[in-house]
Amino acid sequence: QVRLVESGGGLVQAGGSLRLSCAASGGTFSNYATGWFRQPPGQEREFVAAISMSGITTYYIDHVKGRFTISRDNAKNALYLQMNSLTPEDTAVYYCAAVGGRLWYSKMTGSQGPDYWGQGTQVTVSS
Repeated sequence: QVRLVESGGGLVQAGGSLRLSCAASGGTFSNYATGWFRQPPGQEREFVAAISMSGITTYYIDHVKGRFTISRDNAKNALYLQMNSLTPEDTAVYYCAAVGGRLWYSKMTGSQGPDYWGQGTQVTVSS
């Protein structure tokens, strides 16, 4: 059982930056691909970014490309999301997630979804 705990959320002005962290425990972190999702107020949860077990391969949704950077440190069992040039549309609860096995990207973003979720951290961007 993998436990994921997010931190780093908060209130920031438009144009500002935040760095989210996700601490993992209870499993072999490098065996899992990991990612970030978010749920804006009144909307469905959506995929934001993902990173492979090794950290070599990354994916992003179009409207965060060039602004957000996902990274991980397997030695520290940690996942990060650096968010720059934030806009009010980035306001959401952000969740980290983990998925094991092959075809991890399809599994993470498809109907099956991740194997594990964190509890979420609120990011609010004021205009």
